[in-house]
Amino acid sequence: MIEIPSDLHKDLVPLAFLLGNWAGAGVTDFPGAEKANFGQEVTFSHDGRDFLEYRSHTWILDNDGNKVKPLESEAGFWRIDADRKVEVTMVRDDGVVEIWYGELADKKPQIDLVTDAVARTAASGPYTGGKRLYGYVKSDLMWVGEKQTPDVPLHPYMSAHLKKVVSPEDVANWAKDLGDLPDDGIAFFK
Repeated sequence: MIEIPSDLHKDLVPLAFLLGNWAGAGVTDFPGAEKANFGQEVTFSHDGRDFLEYRSHTWILDNDGNKVKPLESEAGFWRIDADRKVEVTMVRDDGVVEIWYGELADKKPQIDLVTDAVARTAASGPYTGGKRLYGYVKSDLMWVGEKQTPDVPLHPYMSAHLKKVVSPEDVANWAKDLGDLPDDGIAFFK
């Protein structure tokens, strides 16, 4: 279920499906790096202005699903215009700053992005651009990223399947909104 907060800036309503805290796992695999499973926590939040704030933290997982070491962190701001064009400014912990442009698909919660500008510090690794696809599928957030370097053409490098994280307060609020439920539970499904 997609909720639209009453204090969400009106321009951001098409991006409301991103809002919240998300957690899950994925796979990273890029030429020259070891393939690995990773965990991820993502937050999309807002403060009433015309952008969403974005934060992502990933870490390598061992075969039992335990955190082994940090992988990468990102932070940024997402905007959308009246023509469903999306722009994202993002900074990563490895010294890369990016501007992404794309658009929200027609009649479905899916966003395709491509880098428009990349700036790197001297400490960052080789990187020249990328593409990302985000989609809201059956109440989950899924994404896939591609990147390129001077030596490797555009190539998939990460993808993840994230589930919405709910707090006990969320559950209590949802329970208040359920109203009267039948005692036997069976009638609920009729």
